[in-house]
Amino acid sequence: MTTENKLSQALPVPEQQTLSRSIVLHLLPGVLILLFYLFTARTTLKMGFPPMMALLFAIAVVLIPFELGYVLYQGKKQHGKISISGVILYREHLQWWYYLILGSILFLWLGFAFRVLAKPIDTFFIDKMFRWVPDWFFLLGPHNDLSGFSKSALLITAIMAIVFNGIAGPVVEEIYFRGYLLPRISRLNGWAPLLNLLLFSLYHLFTPWQNLVRIIGFVPMVYSVWWKRNIHLGMIVHCAGNMVGSIGMLVMVLNRS
Repeated sequence: MTTENKLSQALPVPEQQTLSRSIVLHLLPGVLILLFYLFTARTTLKMGFPPMMALLFAIAVVLIPFELGYVLYQGKKQHGKISISGVILYREHLQWWYYLILGSILFLWLGFAFRVLAKPIDTFFIDKMFRWVPDWFFLLGPHNDLSGFSKSALLITAIMAIVFNGIAGPVVEEIYFRGYLLPRISRLNGWAPLLNLLLFSLYHLFTPWQNLVRIIGFVPMVYSVWWKRNIHLGMIVHCAGNMVGSIGMLVMVLNRS
């Protein structure tokens, strides 16, 4: 008996979504985030902040309300009151040492992907496919040069990045993508995490050149969440990975003369 069959017998299978519905629910919040970013990034730049600030606002006013609101709405429909019971799944118990050992391995792999592989791969895709993208679209502004921004503007951006990109955003994304959407395509067995990851990567429409690196970095984490049926593992690794960049930006700003 395969691992997938054992798991499907051991755990109740949630109501499954059609592929078309699942694809829409995976990508729709990304479309809304992109639209918000397109309408606000240049204004943010004119106000003296890097365009990243527009993305952080998008996390606060689009990502979190839509993704968290949708699962709470489903709970309201199912129970007649706001509840996550039977809606947010993959919350199986996991011993602490799994978080420590497996979480550390996943975090190190994520770091390797985004700190070592990202620069050459992203540069390749930007040069070959995205040279038409205007400078203001990039999160750190024209040519990714922060020297044109004041220390106070960068400090505010870094602090907001820690809160929204380092903690709030990843937690809500793991609830929505791995706690709600992934279990509802579980009929695909071992293909379900891969489809979930591919759509999760494409959902980041504001950084399409990072799709390959994002898939490489997150594939062990998504499969581990699916394997252990535990979204908390994904939350920890996802938050830790995002937090490194946010804290790194804060340290750089504080050390700036």
